[in-house]
Amino acid sequence: MGTQYDGTSRRRVLQAGVLGAGVAVGSGIAGVQSASAASSSSSPDPENPRFTLAVVPDTQYLFDLDRGDSAPLTATFEYLIEQRGVDNIVFTAQLGDVVENAQASEFAQADQVFAIMDRARMPYSVLAGNHDIDSSKDDQRGDSPYLKVFGPQRFRRMSTYGGSTPDGYNSYHVFRAGGRQWLLLAMDWRPSDASFAWARKVIAEHPRLPVILTIHELVCADDGQGVAEFSDHGKRVWEQLVDGNDQIFLTLNGHFWPSGRTIRKNAAGHDVHLHITNYQDRYYGGGAMIRLYHFDLARNAIDVETINPWILAQKPSRRSLLAEGEVELTDEVNRFSVPLDFTERFAGFAPEPVRPARPAHELVIPGTVAYWRLDGPVGSRVVDHSGRGNDLTPVLLPGSPADSLRVSGEYHADQPGHGSWVFAGGKNPARGGYLRTADNAPLNRMTFRGGYTIEAFVKLADDGRDHSWEGLLSRMGTGADAGKTGSDPSEPVVNLGFSGGRQVQWAVYPLDKNETFTNWGHEEVAGRWFHLAVVNDGRRTTLYVDSSELLRNPSTRSNGLATTGAAWLLGANHYASKIEQSFAGNIGEMRIVDRALTLKEFLSFVPTDRT
Repeated sequence: MGTQYDGTSRRRVLQAGVLGAGVAVGSGIAGVQSASAASSSSSPDPENPRFTLAVVPDTQYLFDLDRGDSAPLTATFEYLIEQRGVDNIVFTAQLGDVVENAQASEFAQADQVFAIMDRARMPYSVLAGNHDIDSSKDDQRGDSPYLKVFGPQRFRRMSTYGGSTPDGYNSYHVFRAGGRQWLLLAMDWRPSDASFAWARKVIAEHPRLPVILTIHELVCADDGQGVAEFSDHGKRVWEQLVDGNDQIFLTLNGHFWPSGRTIRKNAAGHDVHLHITNYQDRYYGGGAMIRLYHFDLARNAIDVETINPWILAQKPSRRSLLAEGEVELTDEVNRFSVPLDFTERFAGFAPEPVRPARPAHELVIPGTVAYWRLDGPVGSRVVDHSGRGNDLTPVLLPGSPADSLRVSGEYHADQPGHGSWVFAGGKNPARGGYLRTADNAPLNRMTFRGGYTIEAFVKLADDGRDHSWEGLLSRMGTGADAGKTGSDPSEPVVNLGFSGGRQVQWAVYPLDKNETFTNWGHEEVAGRWFHLAVVNDGRRTTLYVDSSELLRNPSTRSNGLATTGAAWLLGANHYASKIEQSFAGNIGEMRIVDRALTLKEFLSFVPTDRT
């Protein structure tokens, strides 16, 4: 920031012993020289969908001639090194104003602190703020003490370093995280037109990579409410670089305070998240406080927290009153989550590849007794691709419209067949359609003593109607018909369905039980595709959703499935042999195998090298 601060009086108070233990206050270069350069015992996992980008804003008051203190930044870097495996820290971005007066002596001190990261082989970027260089000039200013320490020569040995502008003041890095590559631009305080052209060219040369822009000045939040707006220079950055490059989805800058954020639509109509983070106005010049951007590709969110590792390292009993309030900032400006559907946001430049359809015969693995794919037109028969003769015939409940079963182009992303049928089921009165095996189908007589696996790709209807206790797969015949006298003898011998709360339920009469045997799942989200599997190894039955084992799986032994020799129903169930409603939603396909399958044998299995 433009205004300089003389922290002598505050520093003198601290040196008198108010702060005490932990990382020594006023330790300066001695603290740097004694700092551990050992790397973390575990390295980041580039394939993990959860990873962290660390952000270090303005540290200028820590390197202010003879008035600074390097200990806070030393503590921050040591913390990042120690936590890199735990938090999966893949990269650290500095936002400019490393030092206060652009003096070589200040950069010499900063050089030794950043060397901690170098020795630990922690990749990072640095950019020039207005206090690091002659701020009256753009990046064509020529040589400077900043460039001697933080020019391209410093980064060439980093695996992430991609290159710099000829002047050396702008650079880019590419790092791998979440199973994909990301591009980070580190731009000067005042990029020239040539440097903006260079940045656009770098983006164009990496057309499928999402881009994070780091720059010293872009937005400010002077309203005090955390709502950011463009500065005059920020408008130029937006117009020359951000607006027309859809790959830039996040920008980070320092310079101003307080912190804040906003969202702007780019020329493509997509959101760009613009964040300012700077704490130099706070106690001890911010004490090298950092932002941690925890990307979670599984949850489609970025969770942001702001902490001070230097103060965290101090014994709580010896922290000063002001230090105690700076351990972590938990207000909504500094601790928040950004909902972000990464697949949707990046679709314009890096669309997620569609998994190609797989021929049915490739999925008929040993033990397959029925395999139905609803990826074709509604007709008089659905072929059993297993070759066992368990074809299905469509049936409409009385009074149901002809389109109660209809074709849809929707399907689960990992489904072998690309298509599904819509089942327009309902109740009171019963309506809709379902599919059934023939009366003499071989599947009707099977008891599965050696185990079984039943898989389906399903999407429950999101129509706001009551579809409680709808069936996905059922076997005609009741417990009483099969000679089972326990529980409710009017229940079907086999039923895979959903409760009033859309919880998966597998309720059957096993061969070795006189009672119904039930596995329960959690509530499924209507309108979202999922893969469902029921696996029995001859002893125990386990439910899986999206290849994740569910909780309420009984440990009690369960062997086989009772049968009366009657038909199987796909898309309906019954009570006392009366079908009260049919399924509501989409069914893509279903496979039944007469043994327990492993996760890698599931229809939904995707090899890890898919990306």
